Amino acid sequence: MTQDTDLSLAADFPPARREEWLKLVEGALKGAPFEKRLVSKTYDGLTIQPLYPPDTDARPLGGRLAGTPWQILQRVDHPDPAAANAEALHDLENGANGLVLVFAGSIGANGYGISADKAALAKVLDGVRADAGISIELELSPQAEDAAANLAAIIKECGIAPDAVDIRFGLDPLGAAAAASGAAGWPEVAPQFAAAVQELTAQGFRGPFAVADGRVVHNAGGSEIQELGFVLAVAVAYLRALEAAGVALDAARRAIFLRLAADADQIMSIAKFRAARKLWARVEEACGLSPAPVFISAETAWRMMTQRDPWVNVLRGTIAVFAAGLGGANAVTVLPCTNALGLPDRFARRVARNTQLILLEESNLAKVADPAAGAGGIEEMTRKLCDGAWALFQSIEKAGGIWETLRAGGLQKDVAAVATARNKAIASRKEPVTGVSEFPNIFEEPVSVLPLAPTLAPSQGAPSVEPLRPIRLAEPFEKLRAASDRLLAETGSRPRIFLANLGRLADFNARATFAKNFFEAGGIETVGNDGFATAEGTTDFPALLAAFKDSGAKLACLCSSDKVYPVEAADAGKALAAAGATRVYLAGRPADIEAALKEAGVQDFIFLGCNALGTLSSAHETLGLKS
Repeated sequence: MTQDTDLSLAADFPPARREEWLKLVEGALKGAPFEKRLVSKTYDGLTIQPLYPPDTDARPLGGRLAGTPWQILQRVDHPDPAAANAEALHDLENGANGLVLVFAGSIGANGYGISADKAALAKVLDGVRADAGISIELELSPQAEDAAANLAAIIKECGIAPDAVDIRFGLDPLGAAAAASGAAGWPEVAPQFAAAVQELTAQGFRGPFAVADGRVVHNAGGSEIQELGFVLAVAVAYLRALEAAGVALDAARRAIFLRLAADADQIMSIAKFRAARKLWARVEEACGLSPAPVFISAETAWRMMTQRDPWVNVLRGTIAVFAAGLGGANAVTVLPCTNALGLPDRFARRVARNTQLILLEESNLAKVADPAAGAGGIEEMTRKLCDGAWALFQSIEKAGGIWETLRAGGLQKDVAAVATARNKAIASRKEPVTGVSEFPNIFEEPVSVLPLAPTLAPSQGAPSVEPLRPIRLAEPFEKLRAASDRLLAETGSRPRIFLANLGRLADFNARATFAKNFFEAGGIETVGNDGFATAEGTTDFPALLAAFKDSGAKLACLCSSDKVYPVEAADAGKALAAAGATRVYLAGRPADIEAALKEAGVQDFIFLGCNALGTLSSAHETLGLKS
């Protein structure tokens, strides 16, 4: 065999045709509509097809160079300077090559954060060699307005040349205003912002100095297009402020970097990071500049973090890092898996750090530049996000820019609408939260966090605009679980529901499993059984009622098949109500006998797509629990 022998395996098979694939799909769907079953939509209304052909015209985007890994950043957010310093040094000694200094009151502080006081900051950085090839990124807040200048002074006092350090100073007054952390208006702040950038530049620091941070929109439940449109509008506002202060546009654009949230929606996150590069290049071209790759920093999303079953956060974080890395992020920060519970301990920080190390060193994700290039689905989503975000950016510009848009409240209203739709999908479990609304473990062991309660940032006066408030998607279900925990602590027992399984195991097993998953998502312990079938396969009602009374439950749920329900469900509902069941549920939705079942005492039906959160909240009210 010669070296130039054609080894193409594809040549051995006939070409795949979409028409043939569609015929196979039609057979699998058995008459169900293609659009309803296989086509989905994003919260921006973008259509996602089940299959895309390769995009043979696509070219890799300019970002990180091929084979260049992204920077592994670790958060430094412990309020005690000595403890923060110990964690920073430990992280740098064990694989991290950058630090994010999270100051109290910043967008990502989540109730913690370090002080901007110069002495405290010097203690945090004691022993950290800023000129030893590491990067430092700042997450600032109005309370930490002196942090950039203080850090610059510390660097110089250490005898380190400013141009020898890689520091992204992270000035972001518009982001702070949008998050209700700033009381002053942008027109008053803009000259001060530009002066701060010019001062750091004059001292010899390379920057970048300002950040357009999309996390404030993402944290509030916003969509990909809303996050990108906000970032673009903020970055352009900073460009204008710097230009107005006499900074050349080429220098101004290099003074700005972007920060985006990465979540567990892998395809959309990859497309979002790629779209950010294309959008910024379009702004540069509009300014008459040749596009240069912008620095993009990523942080795994706060809104996807859960308090319950926090180990699933490791999986979410892994997907998010994967997406950000493949999407071309230059630096990535992973929120430790216990972050929603409190200040993470060293173990959780190690897991966050090693998530990145494994993906880089063992999975080699950084070896290829823009590996998503040419993938039909991702290229299509990238284009659609670019089109939508550019249209949003143009509408913001027509309204007078991002500051006037925030003052008018239009963006906040649109983000709130998406958050409402997202919460509705969470409530119905159309968008499941693993470990919380799906596959809950109400007997999970508590995990450790540092014994330090979060604190609210000091008030900076009345917010200058209607704020974008952060949310966590799992929180409504977690409140129900917390109420269950309180009852357990007070009485030694959780709220319970008895599974009234009718017929044989094959009849009730699937819906009994569904009911267990459903009710335990609300902290209601299910009392299961092997059924009460007689030799003939019918239900032994006396045995069922005796088991219900012995369970101590006040709620009951009928579980069986659509074949059994018409025969036994009505009688079982009446008998359970007579035996003291405060509320009787039925797993399924037998529409043809629903009225008869309600008349027999079945008050609620649980099924795929129902309002699970509303049903569980109502069950808590029935039991007298307060969340």
